[in-house]
Parts: sequence; structure tokens; C-alpha cells
Amino acid sequence: MHRRISLFSTALLAGALVLTGCATSDPLAEDSGGSGAAGETIVIGSQDYYSNEIIAESYAQALEAGGYTVDRQFRIGQREAYLPELEAGSIDLFPEYTGNLLQYWTPETKARLSEPVYEELQTTTPDGLRVLAQSPATDQDAYTVTRDFAQEWDLSTIADLAKVDVPLTLGANSEAETRPYGPSGLEETYGIGGVKFTPVEDGGGPLTVKALTDGTIQLAIIYTADPSVAENELVALEDTEGIFLASHVVPLASDRVDAGAEKIVDRVSAAMTPDDLREMNARSVQDELPASQIAQEWLTAKSLI
Repeated sequence: MHRRISLFSTALLAGALVLTGCATSDPLAEDSGGSGAAGETIVIGSQDYYSNEIIAESYAQALEAGGYTVDRQFRIGQREAYLPELEAGSIDLFPEYTGNLLQYWTPETKARLSEPVYEELQTTTPDGLRVLAQSPATDQDAYTVTRDFAQEWDLSTIADLAKVDVPLTLGANSEAETRPYGPSGLEETYGIGGVKFTPVEDGGGPLTVKALTDGTIQLAIIYTADPSVAENELVALEDTEGIFLASHVVPLASDRVDAGAEKIVDRVSAAMTPDDLREMNARSVQDELPASQIAQEWLTAKSLI
């Protein structure tokens, strides 16, 4: 929407036009639609959450490589704090999560799967804001098993648990026992009954992982982007029926994010896989690297800057 405006004198105009061919050396020139970078600074925010900050930093560095000026306003807090700032125009771009954001605006939504959630979110977003293309990367609850267990029973989806003919125990926070994604929900949604439950009160943290890897439980509810998934060779089972609310990484943007900036951010989103996000999170948690370094090295590896 806002483009950089360059003032040329009449005497210099012809020379400037000759030099425009040099712009093709910019790897992002095609993606900015030839419109040039925005004249106004793009303010990018993030939650006070290391993974969200890494994603925001990836947007920021890609936009800067495309010639945009960026103001980082990271570690703001939760939705109650930053969504009013977006709606008021104080922030222009923010990494979000499709299902959680939709549920914030539409608590009674019936959408559960990836595409219906994204489609409804597009129509729910308030005036002055829009969601850009959603990423393959997710950060959501998932039924998780060990790689050995998945290979033994040929598991890739939740429905595949019907093949298992040994007792199954699900471990998660105690409230999960009566939630729609607990044992009763598993039977109702997938027809898989007889699953036992044991409470593990750390929200899918190290106690849950230990119980899973030592065989105390066979199923755990763990976030798909948690570094422990890769570190412990765990497998998140695909949820084809939507027992969990799909939540893909998605940029929430104001109208001041122009078409050129949108294309750059869409490239970042398209390139970010679930494995990428887990690996970046692991570098933050385990290696204690700053978000700026993690994002820069990932963007470089993906030829995005």
C-alpha cells in the first residue's frame, strides 16, 4: 500500500531508467512485485514465547532483505495484550496460530480441521486486519507416540491406533480425562475404546516424555512444535477427524502490509515445515541461541535472504 517514493530531477531521470536493470540482482525483487519497499516502517510484534519470537524474527529479517524498514516490538504478552494493539494500528504484523486465533474471536466455532479453520478465520478477522497464507508448520496438541511404537504397529494417523492389540494408556494433564480429546472423545471420534488414562501434570513436559519413553504410557498429548519431539524421536499422529483444533502458524497483518511485503512473508511461511519449527525451537531451548541467529541461519539455509 505504501511505497517508497524517490524524487528524481528531470536531468537525472533518463540515467535512472537505464540503471533499473540492476534491480534484477535482488533475489526478492520478483516477489515484491517490482513495487519497491514500503515507505513506512512495518512494526512486527511477538508473544512472550521463544518460538513465536523466532517466527517474528524470520519475518523481520526477510522483509529487511527485501528493502523494508522494520521495528521489532517483541515479547509483548498474550492475545489480550497485543490484539487490541493490532486493531488500533500500533502493530502491523504478528505470528499467530489459526485454530487458537479463530477460537479467540469465535469461541463456538465448529471448525476443527486445517482448511475449514483457515477459511473461517479469513472471514472472522476484524476490519483493517487480514491473515496471510498459513504455514505447513503447526504448534498444537497432538497424540504422540515413540518412534519404536509407531513402527511396531505401523502408525501414522490416530485412526491407525485401531491396529494396536495391546492395552493403551494416555498420559496428560488430569483435565484431559474428561475433555473431548480424552479417552471418551477418542472412542466417540475414532471408535477406539478401552484406552486408559493416567494424569501427568506437566503439560506435555519432561515428566510426560519420560512416561512415554519408559513405556508407562503409550500415548501422550504433546505440542507438535515441542523440541522434545525430535530430541526423543517421537511421532505426532495425524489427526484426520479433528479431535484437536488445527493450529497452523499464520501471519496476522494490518492493511499497511503491502503486496510486496505480503509476498515476502508468504515465502517464509511456505518454507517453514513442522520439522523446521521444532529444530529452531530446539536451538533456542537446548543451545540457548538468540532468536536473531536462529532465524538468520534458517533463512539463509532456505535461500530466503
